[in-house]
Order: sequence, then structure tokens, then C-alpha cells
Amino acid sequence: TIIGLPSSGLHTNGYSLVRKLFGETPSALNTHYPELGRTLGEELLEPHRCYYHQLKPLLSIIKGMAHITGGGLIGNVPRILPQGVVAQFHSEAWTISPIFQLIQQRGNVDRDEMYRVFNMGIGMVLICSPQDVKRVTKALPEAKVIGEVVKQVGEARVVIE
Repeated sequence: TIIGLPSSGLHTNGYSLVRKLFGETPSALNTHYPELGRTLGEELLEPHRCYYHQLKPLLSIIKGMAHITGGGLIGNVPRILPQGVVAQFHSEAWTISPIFQLIQQRGNVDRDEMYRVFNMGIGMVLICSPQDVKRVTKALPEAKVIGEVVKQVGEARVVIE
């Protein structure tokens, strides 16, 4: 079972594209976006979330963890998977953060590219056995089941439905 923990924003990734799309001027950074509920600058300065203290008590039952930074879900999750499996994500299982919706609309960025570059609202991916899901989600109230690992032939990969 694949479990996702929410991100707190860009998580130190994608700033070059954001600068290209929005600019670097004080007026660009001080522009208030209703969908963000704050200025672009405030959104970009959101501290990177640390998951360590939440995850430490669960390490014995977590089979895999991927911190979703550069490379997004598509680039980071295969690194923790053996050959012969696919990680199937159900994108309707979580809410894409407003900053990513804004970037996608502003830059007319393809959906697959967004998932290759950004965390899309999922900052940490956990893999655990189905029998451990309840324990993990009880300990981590923000956690959501967002997919499953399925056997397949070939290289490990990610599919986002």
C-alpha cells in the first residue's frame, strides 16, 4: 500500500521554473493570489517540512520511503522499488496544492511534466503492508492511502491515474 504525507509547498524544488513564470521582482513576489491565500513570496518561503519525528516510531513497519523533491513522484518513487513492480497512484486520492495548480495554469505545463518536476502536494511517500495501513494512518492523521504497488514485468516505474 502506498501512503502519502502532505508537503508544505515546493520543498526546495522548482524555483527556477517559478522565477521564469512569475519573475523575481518585488512586485511579483508581493502579488497576492487568492487561491494561495497569501502572496507568492510568502508561499515560496514556506519552510520545508521535516517528517523525521512523525516517522521514527513507524520505521519498523515501513517498507519504503521516498522524499519527494526534484524528480517529483515519477523520479523519486522508483528508487525505492525493486524490479518487477509498478507504483500505481490514484491522483484523486489527494488534493493538489494550490501553488502547483497555479504553476500549471500560468505556465501551461503538461500534467505529466508537473508530476516529473514537483511533489504535487505529496512530500513523503511511504510503502507498507496492507495489514499495517491502519496503524500508520492512525499515527499520522494527515496520511492518506494514495495507491498500491502491483507486480509487473520489467523496470520499477510509476503510473499516475
